[in-house]
Parts: sequence; structure tokens; C-alpha cells
Amino acid sequence: MPPEPRPGRGWLLRLVIAFAFAQGAVSMARPAVSYRALSLGADERAIGVIAGVYALLPLFAAVPLGRRTDHGRCAPLLPVGVLLIGGGCALSGVSGSLPALAAWSGLMGLGHLCFVIGAQSLVARQSAPAEQDRNFGHFTIGASLGQLVGPIAAGYVVSEQDGAMARTSALALLVSAAVAAVSLTSLWRIEHRRSEGVPRRTDRKVPVGGILRTRGVPAGIFISLAVLSATDILTAYLPVVGENRGIAPATVGLLLSLRAAATIACRLVMTPMLRTVGRAALLSTTCLLGGLLCAAIALPAPVWGLAVMLAVLGFCLGVGQPLSMTTVVQAAPAGARSTALALRLTGNRLGQVAAPASAGLIAGVAGTAAPFVMLGALLVGAAGLGLRGGGAAGTGTLSGPACECGCRPCVTCVSSGSLAPKN
Repeated sequence: MPPEPRPGRGWLLRLVIAFAFAQGAVSMARPAVSYRALSLGADERAIGVIAGVYALLPLFAAVPLGRRTDHGRCAPLLPVGVLLIGGGCALSGVSGSLPALAAWSGLMGLGHLCFVIGAQSLVARQSAPAEQDRNFGHFTIGASLGQLVGPIAAGYVVSEQDGAMARTSALALLVSAAVAAVSLTSLWRIEHRRSEGVPRRTDRKVPVGGILRTRGVPAGIFISLAVLSATDILTAYLPVVGENRGIAPATVGLLLSLRAAATIACRLVMTPMLRTVGRAALLSTTCLLGGLLCAAIALPAPVWGLAVMLAVLGFCLGVGQPLSMTTVVQAAPAGARSTALALRLTGNRLGQVAAPASAGLIAGVAGTAAPFVMLGALLVGAAGLGLRGGGAAGTGTLSGPACECGCRPCVTCVSSGSLAPKN
């Protein structure tokens, strides 16, 4: 069968714009939620719990959403995600208790998951294999743009004046809901008509265990988990570090945005770096350096020192997400790519539940800078996986004897029960 004609790149530009606004809303809301929780009397442990709840509901929804997307369209998930993000932001702004704040933060996380699964599946489906590194890199620029502007906006809206933080943090959350709504304007005709209802090689569902045993998928999931956990805890805990060190919210917002700007710069030069270094070496080197820099944030550095560390750290963290997407997509069988991406996102959410909860516990015992040492160890582990082959996309096959269809034992054959040695 001849390959499907691919759409032009206008859809990718519109997707990047929509993602920038949706991610900008989330990146503005996350520190604002932390500041609002502080105004309601939260301590470091409570901040960690609220940050973890953001990922808890999506943890159970990712794989069903991926299954649905594998056998249907991607685009409907995008506006649903935007509406949930906006609703979670607005309701967080009017909540007056820590449990309510945690619940609406979870709704926001579910909306972000819906948007990201739909968007990543769209990029995988509408990009030729040779274009996936580039297109995923450009797609994640949208996230970095949102992460660049969102914390700055939150820092300037939230005031540290006595008695004002409760009001201004609520205002920041309401503004973030309006920012999310803007992304709806870029979602028209974003899914290529020919890619809707793409035929599959089999109607059987590929088992989750089979996907997780596919070479390249576990490494891609863990690398993504480590990188996202670092980004997430930076966003949630740098305001707490700033409060303890006397750094103003506006300065904290600028520091977080500097990290995002460096990530954008990294993704703009992703293609030449890949040509020069290769995927595995690039992944392992940036994860290792990122781990050392995360641990260094625990040191009592001046603001300019933090700025330098966050700029280099942002550049390093810019590599992991797009390359882990490509690794998982190219390793997974054709009929289960959205499910594989959803499993990657499930790993991300596991990290977003476990890492903030662990960070809150560690911060309560050893101080607010200690969680960054934990992140450093996580990224060093990811560097080891990248060096062992996590950067090379697999082929959608498992190890073992050949199937009766003549291939290496593929996930499809395992799921259909046709795994048997060749005669």
C-alpha cells in the first residue's frame, strides 16, 4: 500500500499556538496555586500533596484515552482539554479551602492530559517518520512558550504585600482560565481529513504489558518521567525556595521563565545537535548535566547564580521530552502508538504524583532545597538509561523466537495468540 499523503505544516503551527496558550495557562496557574495555598496556611507538605493531586486523576485516565485515540480521531480531545483546564483554573481561583484547591488542581491536570494526548497523537499520526524528531521538537516549543510567559505573568499578578496574596493569587488563577480559552481559536480544521480513522493492522487491542516490553518504550517512559518531574518540581517548589530565601515572586517568575527560554533555544537547535551527537549520546549527556545542576540548586547560591544554573538546566531539560516521544512512537506497533504515548504520559503522571509527595516529605524533614537533590539523582538514572540505548528507537518487536508470520515476535502476534516458532 502506498504511504498516506501527509498534510502541510499549517496544522502544526496552529497546534503550537494552541499548546502555547494552554500550557501558558497551566504554567501560570501552578505557581499561583502554590501561592494561594500558602495564603490559606499550607506548609511544605501540603504544597507537595496539592502538586501531586494535579497528576492523580490523569494517572487513571491516560490509557483509556490513548485506546480511544488509537481507534478514532485525535482532535476532539483538544477542546475538551482546554475547557477542563480553564474550569480547573477558575474554580481554583474561587476556592477557599486546601481540599477544594487540591480537587480543582486535579481537574486542571485532567484537562492538560486530554490536550496533550490528543496533540501528541496528532503529531505522531500526521508526521512522516523522518519528520518526527523535528515536529515533536517544534510541538514542544509551544509548551516552552507557555512555560516562558506563564510564570512571569503569575509573578507579576501575585503580590507579596501583607494580606494581598489571597486576593492576587485568586486573580492570577482567573486570568489563567481566560488564557486557556484563547487556545480554542487555533483548533479549527487541525486534523488532516485523510488521517481520521486510520486503518489498523488488527482490531485486537495490543496488551499494555506487550507495549511495555517493547524495546525502547520503558527507557523512553523513564527519561520522560525524570525530565518532567524536574520541570514540575521546579515550577511548584521554586516559589517556596524563593519565600525562604527572600526572593520576590516577580523574580521567581523571571527565573522560571529563563529556564523555559533556554528550553526553547534548545529545541530550535535540536536537529543540528542530533546530526552531530546522535540521539543516545545527546539524551544521556543532557540528563547527566541536568541532574548535577538540579542538585546544585540546593546550594545557597545568589540570584544571579540561580539564573545561570536554571538557564543551563533549561537547555538540558529541553532534549528529553521530544526525543522520548519519538523513541516511544517509533518503538510502538502502528495500531497502539496513542496507547504507548498514553503510557508515557502515565509514567509522567506517576512521577508528578510521587515526586511532589516525596519532595514535600523531604522538604518537611530536610528543608525546601533537599527535593532538588532527589531530582538530580533521578536525572542521573535517566542518563544511564539513555546511554544504554534509550535514545535509539526500537522496532516494535520483542526478544525471543520468530513468530509463525515470519517476523521477530511482534506485539501484534503476541496479542493475537499467534506466537509460535517457525517450522
